[in-house]
Amino acid sequence: MTTDAPKPEWREVYASRQLGGFNETSNHEATDYNHVEIDPYETGRQLRSNYRLLISAVVPRPVGFLSTLSRNGLSTNCSPFSYFQMFNHDPPLFIFGFASSLASPRDSLRNLVETGEGVINIVSEHMLEAVNAASINAPYGTSEFSLAGLEPAPCSVVKAPRVKDAIFSIECNLIETKEYASKIDPDKVTCTTAIVEGVRFWAREDAINSKSDHLDLEKLKPISRLGGTTYGRLGHICDMPRPQWQTSDPVGITNTGPS
Repeated sequence: MTTDAPKPEWREVYASRQLGGFNETSNHEATDYNHVEIDPYETGRQLRSNYRLLISAVVPRPVGFLSTLSRNGLSTNCSPFSYFQMFNHDPPLFIFGFASSLASPRDSLRNLVETGEGVINIVSEHMLEAVNAASINAPYGTSEFSLAGLEPAPCSVVKAPRVKDAIFSIECNLIETKEYASKIDPDKVTCTTAIVEGVRFWAREDAINSKSDHLDLEKLKPISRLGGTTYGRLGHICDMPRPQWQTSDPVGITNTGPS
């Protein structure tokens, strides 16, 4: 359910103090503590500590549930990735981060590179257990569709199947990949990013509006990735229109602009 912003009175307080005024409704307790500086490459610090810290801090992260097809067309694969995000809409662009090199790729990366295509499936509450089951380290050629009890469905542009259980899916073509080396061992590739472009969208008919430009969150119920082995469910949602600069406003801003 959408609610008001946590502090709807903030605008009035800000305006009363003119430009740059202090937000008197802030949580002062949050600024009463000192901060600890962390060098990610401090002597004796394990790299896994950086991983654990970052996945617990940069939250929530969307789950990129990627389904692919092998080059020979004989096996399918679907795996969840939390190093995933959308970063443009024209063209629709998405990025995945794989903890492997192109020389020794994970199954999804191998299929994506060899075929140049895949499908992003948005993870909803009703399919979380199956998605988690699909993260198993099964040998190449094993179909996580079967292991997790997920149903494949045909796509329009790409040969890889989408996950029919997903409320929203995106057919994608691979645009480019880039490898990144370890700061500790420059000869070791620790990450490969893949940028893909969305070429077709699939939305469950009861979850999309008549203009096909908005999904019902009460139907989508998206799942996010948090720290450790923790996932997050959608909680309270607040509606906060984006401020627009107005020269007629004594403070210079107004909250009547589009979100």
